[in-house]
Amino acid sequence: MKKTLRKLLLGLCVLTTTASYAQKPSKKDYLVTIKTDYGTMRLVLFDQTPQHKANFVKLAREKFYDGLLFHRIIEDFMIQGGDPNSRNAQPGAMLGGGDVGYKIPAEFHPALFHRKGALAAARDNNPEKASSGCQFYLVDGRPLTGADLTRQLARATRKPTEAQQQVYQNLGGSPHLDGAYTVFGQVIDGLEVIDKIAAQPKDPRDRPEKDITMQVSVEQVRKKKITKKYNYAFL
Repeated sequence: MKKTLRKLLLGLCVLTTTASYAQKPSKKDYLVTIKTDYGTMRLVLFDQTPQHKANFVKLAREKFYDGLLFHRIIEDFMIQGGDPNSRNAQPGAMLGGGDVGYKIPAEFHPALFHRKGALAAARDNNPEKASSGCQFYLVDGRPLTGADLTRQLARATRKPTEAQQQVYQNLGGSPHLDGAYTVFGQVIDGLEVIDKIAAQPKDPRDRPEKDITMQVSVEQVRKKKITKKYNYAFL
C-alpha cells in the first residue's frame, strides 16, 4: 500500500513539473520569411492559434510552399497563396482548389483581427468554418473612413473593439472577415510588398498575369531580438 502511494505521489510530482515546464514562456519564437520577386516579408505566428501555428511551421520546414504562387490578388483587400496545384501551373489555369487532405479547426480569438498585414487561413464554405490545411492570405486593405467601417461592420460576424476600429481607420484592413476566418499571424516587416503584389495586372479570375512565386522559411529567434529589430510587441 505504501509502495503504491509513493508511486502515485511520484507520478503526480512528475505531472506537475511537466505541466509547469510546458507553461513556462519561451524566450524564442518563430520568425517567418516569405520571399518574392517584389520583396521580402517577415511574420510572426500567434500562440493563441496553436494548431494553425504548428501546421504552418511544419509545412514551411518541409519546403511545401517553395515555388507555389500567390494565385489570387485583389488590391486593397488581400493576396492569397498556398495552393499546391499552383506549382508549375499552366497560364490561365483556374487555381484555388488544391489542398493537403485535411482541415484545421477554426481558432478564433478576439484579440486577433484582420488588420493590414494579417496572416489568415483560407477556407471553403464548410459550416464549422474550418481552415484549409495549406492555403492562406495576407490582408492588404487601406485606411477605412467612418462610412467604410460602418458598411463593413454591417457584414461582420464579430464587431471589433474600439481600439481595433482605430487600427482599421488608421492602417486599414478587412473587418467584415473577423470571426469568419482564422487570423494566425502578422507581417511585422515588408507591408509594402503586399501592396506591390496586390497591384499587379491580373486576369478576370484575379490570377496575376505574371506568376508570383514564394519561398517560405522559418527560424527560431529570441523574442527580444524580434522586438528590437522590428519594433514588435508580442501579445
